[in-house]
Amino acid sequence: MDRRSFLAGSTSAALLAGCTVAPRPAVEAGTPRNCPPPLRVDPGHVIREVVGLRPYRRAGFVVRADSLDGKRLVHNYGHGGAGITLSWGSAKLATDLGLPGHTGPVAVIGAGVMGLSVARLVQEAGFPVTIYTKALPPETTSNIAGGQIAPHGHYRGAEVTPAWRAQYEAAMAYSWQRFQIMVGEDYGIRWLPTYEAVRNFDKSAYGIYARDAVLLDPAEHPFPADNIALWHTMYVEVGRYLRATMRDVRLAGGSVAIRDFATLADVAALPETLVFNCTGIGARELVGDEELVPARGQLAVLMPQPEIRYAYHGGGGYMFPRPDGILLGGSFDIGEWDTTPDPALTARIVERHRRLAERWTCPAVR
Repeated sequence: MDRRSFLAGSTSAALLAGCTVAPRPAVEAGTPRNCPPPLRVDPGHVIREVVGLRPYRRAGFVVRADSLDGKRLVHNYGHGGAGITLSWGSAKLATDLGLPGHTGPVAVIGAGVMGLSVARLVQEAGFPVTIYTKALPPETTSNIAGGQIAPHGHYRGAEVTPAWRAQYEAAMAYSWQRFQIMVGEDYGIRWLPTYEAVRNFDKSAYGIYARDAVLLDPAEHPFPADNIALWHTMYVEVGRYLRATMRDVRLAGGSVAIRDFATLADVAALPETLVFNCTGIGARELVGDEELVPARGQLAVLMPQPEIRYAYHGGGGYMFPRPDGILLGGSFDIGEWDTTPDPALTARIVERHRRLAERWTCPAVR
Protein backbone atom coordinates (compact mmCIF):
# COMPACT_ATOMS: atom_id res chain seq x y z
CA MET A 1 0.00 0.00 0.00
CA ASP A 2 1.30 3.49 -0.71
CA ARG A 3 2.03 6.33 1.71
CA ARG A 4 -1.56 7.58 1.90
CA SER A 5 -3.03 4.18 2.77
CA PHE A 6 -3.22 5.02 6.48
CA LEU A 7 -5.57 7.94 5.98
CA ALA A 8 -8.63 6.01 7.12
CA GLY A 9 -6.88 5.31 10.43
CA SER A 10 -7.80 6.86 13.75
CA THR A 11 -5.00 9.43 13.98
CA SER A 12 -5.47 11.06 10.62
CA ALA A 13 -9.24 10.93 11.05
CA ALA A 14 -8.77 13.96 13.29
CA LEU A 15 -8.56 16.25 10.28
CA LEU A 16 -12.10 15.62 9.10
CA ALA A 17 -13.58 14.52 12.41
CA GLY A 18 -12.41 17.66 14.18
CA CYS A 19 -10.67 15.82 17.04
CA THR A 20 -7.26 16.25 18.64
CA VAL A 21 -4.48 13.71 18.33
CA ALA A 22 -1.62 12.40 20.40
CA PRO A 23 1.25 14.87 20.89
CA ARG A 24 3.74 14.91 18.04
CA PRO A 25 7.51 15.22 18.46
CA ALA A 26 8.51 18.78 19.29
CA VAL A 27 9.62 20.89 16.34
CA GLU A 28 10.98 24.40 16.23
CA ALA A 29 8.14 26.84 15.70
CA GLY A 30 8.34 28.71 12.43
CA THR A 31 6.94 32.02 11.32
CA PRO A 32 3.12 31.83 11.43
CA ARG A 33 1.77 31.20 7.96
CA ASN A 34 -1.11 33.09 6.40
CA CYS A 35 -4.39 31.47 7.26
CA PRO A 36 -6.16 30.16 4.14
CA PRO A 37 -9.89 30.81 4.01
CA PRO A 38 -12.14 27.96 5.16
CA LEU A 39 -14.20 26.05 2.66
CA ARG A 40 -17.83 27.17 2.37
CA VAL A 41 -19.80 23.95 2.71
CA ASP A 42 -23.54 23.78 2.17
CA PRO A 43 -25.48 20.71 0.95
CA GLY A 44 -27.40 23.07 -1.31
CA HIS A 45 -24.17 23.96 -3.11
CA VAL A 46 -23.55 20.41 -4.36
CA ILE A 47 -23.69 20.74 -8.13
CA ARG A 48 -23.07 17.12 -9.02
CA GLU A 49 -22.41 13.66 -7.61
CA VAL A 50 -20.26 11.30 -9.65
CA VAL A 51 -18.97 7.76 -9.29
CA GLY A 52 -15.94 6.25 -11.00
CA LEU A 53 -14.47 2.76 -11.04
CA ARG A 54 -10.72 2.83 -10.57
CA PRO A 55 -8.95 -0.14 -12.25
CA TYR A 56 -7.23 -1.61 -9.18
CA ARG A 57 -4.70 -4.46 -8.99
CA ARG A 58 -3.19 -5.49 -5.67
CA ALA A 59 -0.02 -6.49 -7.54
CA GLY A 60 0.25 -3.12 -9.29
CA PHE A 61 -0.33 -1.85 -12.81
CA VAL A 62 0.56 -3.93 -15.87
CA VAL A 63 2.98 -2.85 -18.60
CA ARG A 64 3.75 -5.97 -20.60
CA ALA A 65 4.10 -7.10 -24.24
CA ASP A 66 2.40 -10.16 -25.74
CA SER A 67 2.18 -11.66 -29.21
CA LEU A 68 -1.24 -11.90 -30.84
CA ASP A 69 -1.59 -13.48 -34.29
CA GLY A 70 1.54 -11.82 -35.64
CA LYS A 71 0.91 -8.53 -33.78
CA ARG A 72 2.69 -7.03 -30.82
CA LEU A 73 0.15 -6.26 -28.09
CA VAL A 74 1.42 -4.00 -25.32
CA HIS A 75 -0.70 -3.81 -22.19
CA ASN A 76 -0.88 -0.65 -20.08
CA TYR A 77 -3.65 -0.83 -17.47
CA GLY A 78 -4.49 -1.30 -13.78
CA HIS A 79 -3.38 2.01 -12.25
CA GLY A 80 -6.00 2.25 -9.53
CA GLY A 81 -6.25 5.74 -8.06
CA ALA A 82 -2.96 6.82 -9.63
CA GLY A 83 -4.02 6.91 -13.27
CA ILE A 84 -3.62 10.62 -13.90
CA THR A 85 -0.44 10.75 -11.82
CA LEU A 86 1.31 7.88 -13.60
CA SER A 87 -0.15 8.42 -17.07
CA TRP A 88 2.84 9.93 -18.87
CA GLY A 89 5.37 7.68 -17.17
CA SER A 90 3.43 4.49 -17.71
CA ALA A 91 2.88 5.50 -21.34
CA LYS A 92 6.63 5.97 -21.65
CA LEU A 93 7.25 2.46 -20.30
CA ALA A 94 4.71 1.04 -22.76
CA THR A 95 6.02 2.88 -25.83
CA ASP A 96 9.62 2.02 -24.95
CA LEU A 97 8.50 -1.60 -24.94
CA GLY A 98 6.50 -1.49 -28.16
CA LEU A 99 8.03 1.01 -30.58
CA PRO A 100 11.66 -0.15 -31.03
CA GLY A 101 11.93 -1.98 -34.35
CA HIS A 102 8.36 -1.20 -35.36
CA THR A 103 7.35 0.30 -38.70
CA GLY A 104 3.96 1.47 -39.86
CA PRO A 105 0.77 2.70 -38.17
CA VAL A 106 -0.02 2.07 -34.51
CA ALA A 107 -3.32 1.32 -32.78
CA VAL A 108 -4.26 2.45 -29.27
CA ILE A 109 -7.35 0.98 -27.61
CA GLY A 110 -8.90 3.38 -25.10
CA ALA A 111 -9.36 7.15 -24.99
CA GLY A 112 -8.87 7.72 -21.28
CA VAL A 113 -5.76 9.37 -19.90
CA MET A 114 -3.61 6.27 -20.56
CA GLY A 115 -4.68 5.90 -24.17
CA LEU A 116 -4.25 9.60 -24.94
CA SER A 117 -0.80 9.69 -23.31
CA VAL A 118 0.36 6.66 -25.27
CA ALA A 119 -1.02 8.12 -28.50
CA ARG A 120 0.87 11.37 -27.99
CA LEU A 121 4.17 9.59 -27.31
CA VAL A 122 3.65 7.40 -30.37
CA GLN A 123 3.13 10.55 -32.45
CA GLU A 124 6.16 12.26 -30.94
CA ALA A 125 8.20 9.22 -32.02
CA GLY A 126 7.02 9.79 -35.59
CA PHE A 127 4.35 7.10 -36.04
CA PRO A 128 0.77 7.55 -37.29
CA VAL A 129 -1.80 6.50 -34.70
CA THR A 130 -5.46 5.57 -34.52
CA ILE A 131 -7.31 5.53 -31.21
CA TYR A 132 -10.05 2.91 -31.07
CA THR A 133 -12.51 3.50 -28.26
CA LYS A 134 -16.07 2.77 -27.23
CA ALA A 135 -16.31 6.09 -25.35
CA LEU A 136 -14.79 9.53 -25.70
CA PRO A 137 -14.18 12.15 -23.02
CA PRO A 138 -16.18 13.19 -21.05
CA GLU A 139 -17.66 9.67 -20.94
CA THR A 140 -14.44 7.97 -19.80
CA THR A 141 -13.51 6.98 -16.25
CA SER A 142 -10.58 9.40 -16.37
CA ASN A 143 -12.98 12.35 -16.43
CA ILE A 144 -14.09 11.54 -12.89
CA ALA A 145 -10.58 11.48 -11.42
CA GLY A 146 -9.60 14.01 -8.77
CA GLY A 147 -6.45 15.02 -10.61
CA GLN A 148 -3.90 15.34 -7.80
CA ILE A 149 -0.38 14.51 -8.99
CA ALA A 150 0.47 12.14 -6.16
CA PRO A 151 0.17 8.33 -6.33
CA HIS A 152 -2.62 6.76 -4.31
CA GLY A 153 -4.47 3.47 -4.07
CA HIS A 154 -2.78 1.48 -6.82
CA TYR A 155 -1.10 -1.52 -5.17
CA ARG A 156 -0.48 -3.48 -1.97
CA GLY A 157 3.10 -3.36 -0.78
CA ALA A 158 3.35 -7.04 0.12
CA GLU A 159 2.29 -8.12 -3.38
CA VAL A 160 4.60 -6.16 -5.66
CA THR A 161 8.05 -7.21 -6.82
CA PRO A 162 11.31 -5.22 -6.87
CA ALA A 163 11.06 -5.18 -10.67
CA TRP A 164 7.60 -3.67 -10.47
CA ARG A 165 8.79 -1.04 -7.99
CA ALA A 166 11.51 -0.04 -10.43
CA GLN A 167 8.84 0.36 -13.14
CA TYR A 168 6.72 2.47 -10.81
CA GLU A 169 9.61 4.75 -9.82
CA ALA A 170 10.56 5.26 -13.47
CA ALA A 171 6.95 6.04 -14.39
CA MET A 172 6.58 8.50 -11.51
CA ALA A 173 9.81 10.30 -12.44
CA TYR A 174 8.80 10.78 -16.08
CA SER A 175 5.27 11.87 -15.23
CA TRP A 176 6.58 14.38 -12.69
CA GLN A 177 8.74 16.06 -15.32
CA ARG A 178 6.12 15.90 -18.08
CA PHE A 179 3.33 17.52 -16.08
CA GLN A 180 5.63 20.36 -15.01
CA ILE A 181 6.13 21.53 -18.58
CA MET A 182 2.35 21.51 -19.13
CA VAL A 183 1.40 23.77 -16.22
CA GLY A 184 -0.98 26.56 -17.21
CA GLU A 185 -4.50 27.35 -18.29
CA ASP A 186 -4.25 25.51 -21.61
CA TYR A 187 -4.07 22.08 -19.96
CA GLY A 188 -5.71 23.10 -16.67
CA ILE A 189 -2.70 22.25 -14.48
CA ARG A 190 -1.63 24.33 -11.47
CA TRP A 191 0.52 24.06 -8.36
CA LEU A 192 -1.23 24.17 -4.98
CA PRO A 193 -0.20 23.83 -1.34
CA THR A 194 -1.50 20.60 0.16
CA TYR A 195 -2.20 19.97 3.85
CA GLU A 196 -2.14 16.39 5.07
CA ALA A 197 -2.96 14.81 8.41
CA VAL A 198 -0.13 12.42 9.28
CA ARG A 199 0.43 9.85 11.99
CA ASN A 200 4.21 10.06 12.15
CA PHE A 201 5.92 12.54 9.88
CA ASP A 202 8.71 10.93 7.85
CA LYS A 203 10.07 13.12 5.08
CA SER A 204 11.77 10.13 3.46
CA ALA A 205 8.36 8.50 2.91
CA TYR A 206 7.41 11.22 0.45
CA GLY A 207 8.40 10.81 -3.17
CA ILE A 208 9.56 13.37 -5.67
CA TYR A 209 6.00 14.74 -5.83
CA ALA A 210 6.33 16.19 -2.30
CA ARG A 211 10.03 16.71 -1.70
CA ASP A 212 9.31 20.04 0.05
CA ALA A 213 7.14 18.38 2.74
CA VAL A 214 7.42 19.87 6.23
CA LEU A 215 5.67 19.21 9.51
CA LEU A 216 3.87 22.34 10.67
CA ASP A 217 3.80 23.72 14.16
CA PRO A 218 0.21 23.90 15.50
CA ALA A 219 0.49 27.70 15.29
CA GLU A 220 1.12 27.47 11.55
CA HIS A 221 -2.15 25.96 10.34
CA PRO A 222 -5.91 26.28 10.93
CA PHE A 223 -6.81 22.57 11.18
CA PRO A 224 -8.26 21.00 14.36
CA ALA A 225 -5.41 18.48 14.54
CA ASP A 226 -1.78 18.60 15.61
CA ASN A 227 0.10 16.50 13.09
CA ILE A 228 -0.29 18.41 9.84
CA ALA A 229 2.24 18.26 7.00
CA LEU A 230 2.40 20.80 4.19
CA TRP A 231 3.71 20.15 0.70
CA HIS A 232 3.14 21.32 -2.87
CA THR A 233 2.13 19.40 -5.94
CA MET A 234 0.24 19.86 -9.21
CA TYR A 235 -3.51 19.47 -9.68
CA VAL A 236 -5.22 18.76 -13.00
CA GLU A 237 -8.62 20.03 -14.10
CA VAL A 238 -9.23 16.71 -15.75
CA GLY A 239 -12.01 17.64 -18.19
CA ARG A 240 -9.99 20.49 -19.66
CA TYR A 241 -6.83 18.38 -19.71
CA LEU A 242 -8.42 15.51 -21.62
CA ARG A 243 -9.99 17.89 -24.16
CA ALA A 244 -6.64 19.59 -24.74
CA THR A 245 -4.79 16.28 -25.09
CA MET A 246 -7.36 14.94 -27.54
CA ARG A 247 -6.96 18.19 -29.49
CA ASP A 248 -3.21 17.59 -29.62
CA VAL A 249 -3.73 14.05 -30.93
CA ARG A 250 -5.99 15.31 -33.71
CA LEU A 251 -3.74 18.27 -34.62
CA ALA A 252 -0.82 15.84 -35.01
CA GLY A 253 -2.83 13.82 -37.53
CA GLY A 254 -4.24 11.16 -35.24
CA SER A 255 -7.50 9.39 -36.03
CA VAL A 256 -10.25 8.28 -33.66
CA ALA A 257 -12.61 5.39 -34.37
CA ILE A 258 -15.58 4.47 -32.17
CA ARG A 259 -15.38 0.75 -31.67
CA ASP A 260 -15.82 -1.79 -28.88
CA PHE A 261 -13.63 -4.86 -28.45
CA ALA A 262 -15.34 -7.81 -26.83
CA THR A 263 -12.51 -10.33 -27.31
CA LEU A 264 -8.88 -10.50 -28.32
CA ALA A 265 -10.08 -11.88 -31.66
CA ASP A 266 -11.51 -8.41 -32.31
CA VAL A 267 -8.11 -6.92 -31.54
CA ALA A 268 -6.39 -9.41 -33.82
CA ALA A 269 -8.60 -8.21 -36.70
CA LEU A 270 -7.14 -4.69 -36.59
CA PRO A 271 -4.93 -3.72 -39.54
CA GLU A 272 -2.13 -2.34 -37.33
CA THR A 273 0.63 -4.71 -36.25
CA LEU A 274 1.38 -2.83 -33.01
CA VAL A 275 -1.50 -2.36 -30.58
CA PHE A 276 -1.51 -0.73 -27.14
CA ASN A 277 -4.17 -1.98 -24.74
CA CYS A 278 -5.17 0.99 -22.54
CA THR A 279 -8.68 -0.19 -21.65
CA GLY A 280 -8.57 0.40 -17.88
CA ILE A 281 -11.17 -1.64 -16.02
CA GLY A 282 -12.25 -3.07 -19.38
CA ALA A 283 -9.04 -5.10 -19.50
CA ARG A 284 -10.55 -7.50 -16.97
CA GLU A 285 -12.87 -8.93 -19.61
CA LEU A 286 -10.77 -8.23 -22.67
CA VAL A 287 -7.67 -10.11 -21.51
CA GLY A 288 -9.17 -12.16 -18.67
CA ASP A 289 -7.24 -10.47 -15.88
CA GLU A 290 -9.24 -11.42 -12.81
CA GLU A 291 -6.77 -9.64 -10.53
CA LEU A 292 -8.13 -6.39 -11.95
CA VAL A 293 -11.09 -5.24 -9.88
CA PRO A 294 -13.00 -1.97 -9.54
CA ALA A 295 -12.34 0.37 -6.64
CA ARG A 296 -15.46 2.50 -6.51
CA GLY A 297 -15.00 6.17 -5.74
CA GLN A 298 -17.77 8.72 -5.19
CA LEU A 299 -17.33 12.48 -5.33
CA ALA A 300 -19.54 15.32 -4.20
CA VAL A 301 -18.73 18.47 -6.16
CA LEU A 302 -19.49 21.90 -4.71
CA MET A 303 -19.89 25.12 -6.66
CA PRO A 304 -16.51 26.66 -7.55
CA GLN A 305 -14.85 28.80 -4.87
CA PRO A 306 -11.99 30.69 -6.57
CA GLU A 307 -10.58 31.87 -3.23
CA ILE A 308 -9.79 28.26 -2.21
CA ARG A 309 -6.23 27.77 -3.44
CA TYR A 310 -5.11 24.85 -1.30
CA ALA A 311 -6.01 21.18 -0.92
CA TYR A 312 -6.21 18.87 2.07
CA HIS A 313 -6.70 15.22 2.88
CA GLY A 314 -6.98 13.12 6.02
CA GLY A 315 -9.47 10.94 7.84
CA GLY A 316 -10.16 9.00 4.66
CA GLY A 317 -11.37 12.10 2.81
CA TYR A 318 -10.02 14.93 0.72
CA MET A 319 -10.77 18.31 -0.80
CA PHE A 320 -9.30 19.32 -4.16
CA PRO A 321 -10.26 22.75 -5.55
CA ARG A 322 -10.64 23.14 -9.30
CA PRO A 323 -12.09 25.86 -11.53
CA ASP A 324 -14.95 23.49 -12.40
CA GLY A 325 -15.89 22.83 -8.77
CA ILE A 326 -14.67 21.81 -5.32
CA LEU A 327 -14.13 18.05 -5.20
CA LEU A 328 -14.99 16.31 -1.93
CA GLY A 329 -14.24 12.62 -1.80
CA GLY A 330 -12.47 9.76 -0.18
CA SER A 331 -14.41 6.52 -0.79
CA PHE A 332 -12.42 3.53 -2.05
CA ASP A 333 -14.72 0.49 -2.19
CA ILE A 334 -12.87 -2.45 -3.72
CA GLY A 335 -15.00 -4.88 -5.70
CA GLU A 336 -18.00 -2.55 -6.05
CA TRP A 337 -19.31 -2.13 -9.60
CA ASP A 338 -22.32 0.12 -9.02
CA THR A 339 -21.83 3.56 -10.59
CA THR A 340 -25.05 5.03 -9.20
CA PRO A 341 -24.32 7.86 -6.72
CA ASP A 342 -25.43 7.09 -3.16
CA PRO A 343 -27.18 10.17 -1.70
CA ALA A 344 -26.48 8.99 1.85
CA LEU A 345 -22.76 8.77 1.13
CA THR A 346 -22.81 12.24 -0.42
CA ALA A 347 -24.48 13.57 2.72
CA ARG A 348 -21.80 11.98 4.94
CA ILE A 349 -18.97 13.36 2.79
CA VAL A 350 -20.42 16.87 2.82
CA GLU A 351 -21.07 16.77 6.57
CA ARG A 352 -17.46 15.76 7.32
CA HIS A 353 -16.16 18.77 5.44
CA ARG A 354 -18.79 21.07 6.96
CA ARG A 355 -17.65 20.09 10.46
CA LEU A 356 -14.05 20.74 9.53
CA ALA A 357 -14.87 24.22 8.20
CA GLU A 358 -16.82 24.91 11.39
CA ARG A 359 -13.73 24.19 13.52
CA TRP A 360 -11.37 26.23 11.31
CA THR A 361 -9.13 28.37 13.53
CA CYS A 362 -6.68 30.86 12.09
CA PRO A 363 -3.30 30.79 13.88
CA ALA A 364 -3.39 34.56 14.38
CA VAL A 365 -6.44 34.32 16.66
CA ARG A 366 -5.64 31.17 18.63
